[in-house]
Amino acid sequence: MSDGYPNIIIIMTDQHRADVCAREGFSLPTTPSLDELAERGVWFERAYSSAPLCVPARVSLLTGRYPSAHRVRENRGSQYAYYHKDIIDVLKGKGYRTAMIGKNHSHLRPEMVDHWCGFSHDGGEGARRTAQEEAFDDWLKALNHGVAQEPTPFPLECQGPFRMVSDAQRWVDSVHGHPFFMWLSFAEPHNPYQVPEPYFSMFPEEDIPSVSVGSEGLVDKSFKWQFTRALGHYVYPDYDQMLPRARANYFGMVRLIDDQVSRLVRYLEAINEIDNTVLVFVADHGDFVGEYGLMRKGPEIPEPLIRIPMQFSGPGIVAQGRSDLHVSIVDVFPTICEMVGEPLPAGVQGRSLWPVLTGGEYPREEFGSIYAEQGFGGLHYVESDEPDFTNCLIVGPNNATFDELNTYSQSGTMRMVRRDDWKLVMDMQGHGQLYNLSEDPHELRNLYKDERYLDVRSGMLEQLVVWILRMADPLPLPKDKYVPKVDPRNYWTPHV
Repeated sequence: MSDGYPNIIIIMTDQHRADVCAREGFSLPTTPSLDELAERGVWFERAYSSAPLCVPARVSLLTGRYPSAHRVRENRGSQYAYYHKDIIDVLKGKGYRTAMIGKNHSHLRPEMVDHWCGFSHDGGEGARRTAQEEAFDDWLKALNHGVAQEPTPFPLECQGPFRMVSDAQRWVDSVHGHPFFMWLSFAEPHNPYQVPEPYFSMFPEEDIPSVSVGSEGLVDKSFKWQFTRALGHYVYPDYDQMLPRARANYFGMVRLIDDQVSRLVRYLEAINEIDNTVLVFVADHGDFVGEYGLMRKGPEIPEPLIRIPMQFSGPGIVAQGRSDLHVSIVDVFPTICEMVGEPLPAGVQGRSLWPVLTGGEYPREEFGSIYAEQGFGGLHYVESDEPDFTNCLIVGPNNATFDELNTYSQSGTMRMVRRDDWKLVMDMQGHGQLYNLSEDPHELRNLYKDERYLDVRSGMLEQLVVWILRMADPLPLPKDKYVPKVDPRNYWTPHV
């Protein structure tokens, strides 16, 4: 290990649904390389984001804090991020070279890291682009988050994931001999849904699996769900006809990303760094991918949006394959802290997974449930408020698309807890949802008021209260003689 520390690469995808992989029974070969990496280490089938949207989740990854603590509850609020130290601060203090390559969408700024190469859903940034790359980026902007009905008319080498891996290789070459940390943050498979050949034809529309629940699944859902679908139809009158192509492009983009992860791994092998590099793969949140007649994200805290892929592999990590522990995106930062021998900074709320990854001892009950948050506050908007579709548009140079993360879909406050097969969602007005995910994976039958499950409801409400109390922000720390007692791994469960 360089200077005694492993290299660390966090590979993040944007809007990547957890169950579209062979490990979870998906029939298309979307992630063969990631599946193989997962078997070399640990992947968590019950990993959850802190919130089902980009910026709050990304700030949680970097700070180890939930949105209610770091204060970023919606995508336009990164400037409000509140924390003591983030992952960059800690690793720079340990002598790491640091890089952000890809989509930021967090509180980070270029001057905070040693290397910055930005990408977004509109392509790359800066003057180093070739003429062909600039033309591709202009084409992406014109697509304006839409669905390409034909193969992308530019080669694979213009795609963001390819260009990012190329930049990553150049940067790693430049820091040879020093431990490095890289946040390799793909802007895909988030919309716009587009892919070049061979990925456009890799998963034909007629061969992709049917959705498990269509728009009929919205019948008993709240206004936010109905509004999100109506908004899609407002902008795209052929919305339903677009969904199969959008899904095919989505799966093609997941495979394109997987191939670029493989390319990065082969490069690390070629320079003899793979055995000295911890690879963390995680997404910020998921995508409906056609379920409920929806693409993208938006309403509430359903499983397709809040459950995420998360896996670890590399030096010190014992090959265990699947884990059924309940973990969160906020656990990544404290895990890395223990990996490099650094105490958890004040205010970190996540828990270290290092003993789980390395085959050590840990209290299993510590990971017996998990928690997530959603909403920017206030009351829920409802149909009688006469919401205006025109307030939910993203206007491009040639067309408009919809912003599903709007005033209406993100209003109110919701909290979620999952334990075993049970999931509870509560809002600030006392409306509850209780689902048995093994029997009702699409959350269609709300059992909250079913008298047969009153004991389950009571137990889940207790779990939620405990999580909310634990996740009360400890910052600012008390002064003078008041010294909080904390577990070095942020465990709350007594060791037995």
